[in-house]
Amino acid sequence: MKLYPFDECVKAAAELMEQGALVHQQFNCAHCGIKQTMDQANKFYTSGVCEECGEETNIRKNGCNYSVMMSL
Repeated sequence: MKLYPFDECVKAAAELMEQGALVHQQFNCAHCGIKQTMDQANKFYTSGVCEECGEETNIRKNGCNYSVMMSL
């Protein structure tokens, strides 16, 4: 998964949330490389713990992405 700077993702996601989207932050574990998706929608975290290896990733430093769900 391509990662983008944390602040850019937050800004773009906030615009989508204002339109009613559900946004789930995603990041790649800095230790094992597995893609992770946060459970809570419309909230961005600066760090995350990998469900596979249990290690913590600095998302602000490493970057992130997000998935978007919008209803029609």
